[in-house]
Amino acid sequence: MMNRVNVLGVGISVLNLRTALDTIAAAVHNRRKGYICVTGVHGVMEAQNDPAFRKILNGAFLCTPDGMPMVWMGWLHGHREMSRVYGPDLMLDVCAWSEKSGCRHFFFGGAPGVAEQLCEKLTARFPNLQIVGGYTPPFRPLNVEEAKQLQEMVRAAQPDILWVGLSTPKQEKFMAEFLPRLDATLMIGVGAAFDFHSGRVKQAPRWMQRTGLEWFYRLCQEPRRLAKRYLWNNPLFVVKIAGQLSGLKKYSLEQDRNGSPPPDSSRGNLG
Repeated sequence: MMNRVNVLGVGISVLNLRTALDTIAAAVHNRRKGYICVTGVHGVMEAQNDPAFRKILNGAFLCTPDGMPMVWMGWLHGHREMSRVYGPDLMLDVCAWSEKSGCRHFFFGGAPGVAEQLCEKLTARFPNLQIVGGYTPPFRPLNVEEAKQLQEMVRAAQPDILWVGLSTPKQEKFMAEFLPRLDATLMIGVGAAFDFHSGRVKQAPRWMQRTGLEWFYRLCQEPRRLAKRYLWNNPLFVVKIAGQLSGLKKYSLEQDRNGSPPPDSSRGNLG
């Protein structure tokens, strides 16, 4: 079972890009169904006031440390092997592996035209990549007919991995709901990776990603959309983490959807 670090009641998997790729490859090989949440401060803070969403995160096959604060919390807990498993980087590593493994991919999400642009960019970079389909959803939950159409498309395409490019918490809730309904082995929610790899949005420089400042770069790009997320969530996260580390506030990991505690839940609280 994969160890997890308790970050405000959300179990973050003890991973780096190499171990994440190895785990995904094994799951595809063994046809082990599950969904993967790529989780940073935004996801953890969304879970604070949404117990159902927190349960979805803790019921994930993997909940990767997408932001540097998740990695730093892992280091404080003694997991020095942890490093950032950033959604866009994870997608590229999985695609590179897929050229040799024959893993099949399906894209769900993005604005109109993004899935097509993403397919074009990725196949140019990985000529042997097998992309077997895509679906651009409306900006609302799927209705009965749309859900049936998606099921039929995925059944015909038979992908190993279905990538989901929606915002948090929409993509995680979609994966938890549709995992048993779609004929795909893994579903991976990677958020803005669709926009980054299609070329629609520019990524932050690597030095900003490594130092935990990517949020500032994205805020400067999209201030109206992201101001509330970053200027409210980030300071509140720091306050809550201080409370957890000092022992003033205790957070338990919710049980997963099968009623069993997530891996490493016995560790309880950091500090």
